Amino acid sequence: MPRIVPFLWFDDQAQSAAEHYVGLFPDARVDGVGRAPDGSVLVVEFTLMGQPYRAMNGGPGHPFTDAVSLQVDVDTQEELDRIWDGLLADGGHPVACGWLVDRWGLSWQVTPSMMGELMAAGGDPAAGARVFRAMRDMVKLDIGALRAAASD
Repeated sequence: MPRIVPFLWFDDQAQSAAEHYVGLFPDARVDGVGRAPDGSVLVVEFTLMGQPYRAMNGGPGHPFTDAVSLQVDVDTQEELDRIWDGLLADGGHPVACGWLVDRWGLSWQVTPSMMGELMAAGGDPAAGARVFRAMRDMVKLDIGALRAAASD
């Protein structure tokens, strides 16, 4: 059966990125490392939260952009904080509305798993608008504040 495997192009740090990501997420592991004829790392296969990925050391010329991001759904503020801080470590930068860019330039969204439910607000457009406004004003998302906005 066919499957989609995101393929990430790094200049030359595919293995260090994969190892960093594997350290942040549950059900994560490095599955294999493919080497070029000179012995250098060429491709790293890894799994995050059950989703397989491939990362390649392809050299410069193809930087990541925020047109594509990886979204991580979390259930608790503690998970959100841990993953957020881990992705920002050693040179990442926060953006807005739960988005950040890690030290390799890859964009991520760290969001509550109940975000869709909070935005739908049980069919109450005013509550959904409050949640959206609250989210829009945040950098790192605050689950408690989003829930409060939904119930105000």
